[in-house]
Amino acid sequence: MKVNGIERPVDVDGDTPVLWVLRDVLGMTGTKFGCGLGMCGACTVHIDGVATRSCITPVESVNKANVSTIESLAGTRVGRALQKAWLDLDVVQCGYCQSGQLMSATALLSKNTSPTDEEIDGAMSGNICRCGTYVRIRAGIKEAALALSGKTAAPAKKAA
Repeated sequence: MKVNGIERPVDVDGDTPVLWVLRDVLGMTGTKFGCGLGMCGACTVHIDGVATRSCITPVESVNKANVSTIESLAGTRVGRALQKAWLDLDVVQCGYCQSGQLMSATALLSKNTSPTDEEIDGAMSGNICRCGTYVRIRAGIKEAALALSGKTAAPAKKAA
């Protein structure tokens, strides 16, 4: 299995969810278990750049695709911009859902560096935040988008 650009040997049944291969076999615990049904988004990873729910994706379906996890985010321009915005705006409350939130936001900004509110809402709609930080998440995505476009944002204000 190719994870974060590195081939990693795994010996599991083909129907084992990618989430459990990452967490239990490879020890990569940044990707979280939430609902186990692909509904909450906590387990979001990228498979060849597409945001995918790893709790319902069998490892056999990955084949030669690259699985990117939250552990690889700082290695990308988009990931660094989002992480900085998340910190600048205090986006995180409890933090449990944030790896999935960041992975979904990265998939969005990797394809569209100037998303509208509607595009942000659409891309993030499958990610649930029990703390309700949706306003701060959207503000973080907008701030990262500005940074990626090279435009200077106003000094960061803490989002409500």
